[in-house]
Amino acid sequence: MTEETRRVALVTGAARGLGECIARRLHGQGYRVALTDLDEEGAVQAAADLDPEGRATVGLALDVREKSAFGAVREQLVDRWGAVHVLVNNAALTKAESVMDISPESFDRVVSTNLNGAFFGCQVFGGYFAERGYGRIVNIASVAGQNGGTGTGAHYAAAKGGVATLTKVFARELAPHGVTVNAISPGPLDLPVVRDIISPDKIDAFERAIPVGRLGRPEFIADMAVLLAADHADAVTGACWDANGGLYMR
Repeated sequence: MTEETRRVALVTGAARGLGECIARRLHGQGYRVALTDLDEEGAVQAAADLDPEGRATVGLALDVREKSAFGAVREQLVDRWGAVHVLVNNAALTKAESVMDISPESFDRVVSTNLNGAFFGCQVFGGYFAERGYGRIVNIASVAGQNGGTGTGAHYAAAKGGVATLTKVFARELAPHGVTVNAISPGPLDLPVVRDIISPDKIDAFERAIPVGRLGRPEFIADMAVLLAADHADAVTGACWDANGGLYMR
């Protein structure tokens, strides 16, 4: 793969956690990668950790709640590398709250990040990809959106259920234009954000309640994203790939 033919991928929420892991896997597969995050400093540092010379990575600020922010980042990447080929909508906000205690402000904040962000990303980059006749969009959903899980809050579960539905809507719309849109639906992953929600004295019991007996590996979710982003993944669109340790079977 020459510098001119390297694919370009954008990952949202990539300063840390699953997003950073996905960006790392894409970079390892030869992609140029834009790591974007509301935390610009964190995104810049994560990009520098992957490629200190800055030839194949860049860290950028992106507030996924703003549609115009996606357009601005897209133009930055086109100016920098000539094109964008892959979008991974990973940015998320989780807040564990009892359903009856969720305020309107909290509901709006969580939904706007998890659902609106995926919608705006699919709109802005879906249209761009369609004009070019090629693109790959991977949305990160959640088992919470499939089984109504409340461990991460009803607002989070509702938003992630919406992400799975939007995946089908955009997949149908963009399929004739060489663009695939798919979702990955992880269960609880072995990440700091999960361990922050579950108190240390309860983590063992939590893992025992998962049929496979352990938290999921973020590296495997990243491998799934890389596979769905591949050029030869054109037969898969509108799909939701589950990786939840057996918590939800269908």
